Amino acid sequence: MHFRTEIRNVTIVNEGRTFLGSLLIDDDRIDRITEGEVCDLRTPADKVIDGTGCFLLPGIIDTHVHFRDPGLTRKGDFFSESKAAAAGGVTTVFDMPNCVPQTTTAEAFREKWKIASSKSVVNFGICFGATQSNASELSRLDRRKVAAVKLFMGSSTGNMLVDDEADLLTVFEQSRLPIIAHCEDSTIIAENLKAAKKTYGPDPAIIHHPEIRSEEACLRSTELALKLAKQTGARLHVAHLSTAVELELLRSAGENVTAEACVGHLLFSSEDYARFGTRIKVNPAIKSPADRDALRKGLTDGSIFSVATDHAPHTLADKVGGCVGAASGMPIIQFSLLSMLSLVDAGVLDIAQLVKLMCHHPADLFSIENRGYLREGYMADLVLVRPHVAWTLTPNKIQSNCNWSPLEGQTFRWKVERTFCNGFPIYNRGHITDEKYRGRPVCFAR
Repeated sequence: MHFRTEIRNVTIVNEGRTFLGSLLIDDDRIDRITEGEVCDLRTPADKVIDGTGCFLLPGIIDTHVHFRDPGLTRKGDFFSESKAAAAGGVTTVFDMPNCVPQTTTAEAFREKWKIASSKSVVNFGICFGATQSNASELSRLDRRKVAAVKLFMGSSTGNMLVDDEADLLTVFEQSRLPIIAHCEDSTIIAENLKAAKKTYGPDPAIIHHPEIRSEEACLRSTELALKLAKQTGARLHVAHLSTAVELELLRSAGENVTAEACVGHLLFSSEDYARFGTRIKVNPAIKSPADRDALRKGLTDGSIFSVATDHAPHTLADKVGGCVGAASGMPIIQFSLLSMLSLVDAGVLDIAQLVKLMCHHPADLFSIENRGYLREGYMADLVLVRPHVAWTLTPNKIQSNCNWSPLEGQTFRWKVERTFCNGFPIYNRGHITDEKYRGRPVCFAR
């Protein structure tokens, strides 16, 4: 028996167009999209939602998250963090491999798949981690099942560093999947840290983080990644771009190279360390206002291909200290869409561009089947958002297990009303509707 839900009188944003219309969900798929005020249905809907005043977007696809399963679940897990995703209009996530054990073997991949299947309330993909010793496995990965290969060319949480050029070349040669690369030069970082400790003490204050994880460290590593991508023809996606110089470099990198901007690098700059401290400590470091502004410009000139979060929950106790002592990463997925809508209000980009960066392009880049667009026959992953509703973020509204956000105290003027995952109304006006519902692994048309 089919269950049909109609969303009427809503402003639909999809494939560069914004128009008033209606959308009909039939079980887990989009059955019909009608432009205009009248939706002529052959079969009446079982439930009708009046979307007057709201915008209907494809569900957000966040291709860069750290949900901490397995092994780091005191910080968060697939259940808690996927609830945060659903509350933020995110219907698909790609989880990164730097957990415990690391997702760098077929067995570890299967185990994480099982965990995600049993815990996640949204759809998911799992990334496989490249190491100095597992390159031979990369060519054998299931292209329909594995989201991407994650490569840490700079050391970060989990210490999965691959920085020898010969080892890197092997990874680029062997991977048949897109490579998501964390680009920072570990030698430059080590030298900068040594100098900072000599000047400022064993744990330099957070304001020195962008000096240690510097522009030069990012640029040198990204240059090497581009060289290897050109040499091998590998599909390269440079993660969490943080500098204007890298952005300029990538403008002429070729069709097989794209860049990701993360929400934190778009919202904050080095001027914000004084206010937020280590709550905005991430790798690569948030840098100057000029870098932030260049990244924002890249959202509309084509040099940034997609927007993700690098969502990484830590307890507040983990964030105590400075450049050495405090953990890197911030929990932000629940408020990523709302933050980007704030940038829409500020004139940084328009809402159609937002949908392209957060829905269409992630689906295209990774060849995700039947998601990322509002199209008849596609999976009904949707988010309904309402503008002109002022509310202030307080901890009691946070779904993430760590129960904090660098955005606490901020007043948003958009609200996520409802989130549909595979046609199921998983989030409705402040509440996860069924904590027993589980999302699905996404498939890749490769």
